[in-house]
Amino acid sequence: MNKLGLIIRREYLTRVRKKSFIIGTLLAPVGLLVYFLVIVYLTKYEDGGELRVAVLDEAGMLGVLPDDRGVRYYVMPDKSLEELKKAVREGTYHGVLRVPSLRSLQQKSLTVYYYTDGKLAPEKNQLIQRRLAQKVRDFKIDSLRLDRTYLENLETEIAIDPESITESEKDESKYTAGVGLIIGIGMAFVMFFMVMMYGQMVMRSVMEEKTNRIVEVMMSSIRPFELMLGKIIGAGAVGLTQVLAWLVLGGAVMLLVPLLVDVDPQAMQSPVGASAAAAIDPEEVQAETFRLLQELGKQDWPLLVGAFVVFFLCGYFIYASLFAAIGSAMSDDYGEGQALVLPVTIPIILAFYIVAFVGIRSPDSSLMVFASLFPLFSPIVMPFRMVFSPPFWQVALSLLLVVGSSFFFVWMAGRIYRVGILLYGKKVTLKELGKWLFYR
Repeated sequence: MNKLGLIIRREYLTRVRKKSFIIGTLLAPVGLLVYFLVIVYLTKYEDGGELRVAVLDEAGMLGVLPDDRGVRYYVMPDKSLEELKKAVREGTYHGVLRVPSLRSLQQKSLTVYYYTDGKLAPEKNQLIQRRLAQKVRDFKIDSLRLDRTYLENLETEIAIDPESITESEKDESKYTAGVGLIIGIGMAFVMFFMVMMYGQMVMRSVMEEKTNRIVEVMMSSIRPFELMLGKIIGAGAVGLTQVLAWLVLGGAVMLLVPLLVDVDPQAMQSPVGASAAAAIDPEEVQAETFRLLQELGKQDWPLLVGAFVVFFLCGYFIYASLFAAIGSAMSDDYGEGQALVLPVTIPIILAFYIVAFVGIRSPDSSLMVFASLFPLFSPIVMPFRMVFSPPFWQVALSLLLVVGSSFFFVWMAGRIYRVGILLYGKKVTLKELGKWLFYR
């Protein structure tokens, strides 16, 4: 056990002290900050200034057209179409928008014409369409002498609030499904990312030591199984260290984003932004936020976090041991070993796809139940299902199977590792790996 501790310590310190690890750990949150800033910049980016549009309103339906996010309207009721086209050719306007009259107030579609020698960007096209649709709607309401208040009252937002038939201490709300879905997807994604990233880290570590012949010296004083287990635990500790550092630095980055990104006051003062802001009741927003936080507080976080840790550790040991076994069987050419890597990565990817495409629609379907019990899928699938309160026996059985499977796969990988780690210059197949399990 003392030798195992030395292997774990060596594996951990060797990787943590590397410049690549330190730089990667520090630069990842900075890259996240740059990513957010680039996204904000791209959403606010405007090229070529504003779009000047001359409007020919043939029926006088539009009235005043306020500017809208880079589109400036010039309503010209006393100009002809030819005069406006001439103004476009002279560079006064970018285009002419001709709005024909309605045949009747019951007309549901209206084609308007935009005259220009240039190209109308898709975003500007949608902005103009939405603005004209709102103005034509207002014209119809005024022409029919309808009360806008009554029309607004016709719009009803429907929210489903689940209620239990039997007496239950946990009262679900309309946020239950959404909150559960977000938490479940987040847990599944973290599990997928961590197992893939740090499992392959173990494989690369084994390959490096085998290629450099360092393992031959180490095998003289330590058993192959202890060496493999020490590398798995050491690489896992490196991964946890990096994740904790990312959580701390990532939290600091998220606090910096609001300070570096300001809200455009003009966008808030535009007619669309003003009308949207006026429709939002601050007290209602505060109440909804309180209900959302209350729903988060209803989650059984000790159970979720505890189950997540157990499934993560077991999933990591299962796949890291398989990656270690593959690394010991690979030759110097990594490309030749892809046939061995593929069977290990397929279950991880398939489990994530099951969550993404089946779990979000039906978390209690027969496929999800099977995937949450199957040990190669359950480390990713069951943490997702835990949010939706599956039957206790399914959770207990899944935990029992994944814990037992983790011991089995570590033992099986150790049998392969002891043979493959000292084998050089030979391309290994899956059939040969199976034979190594029964070597004495």
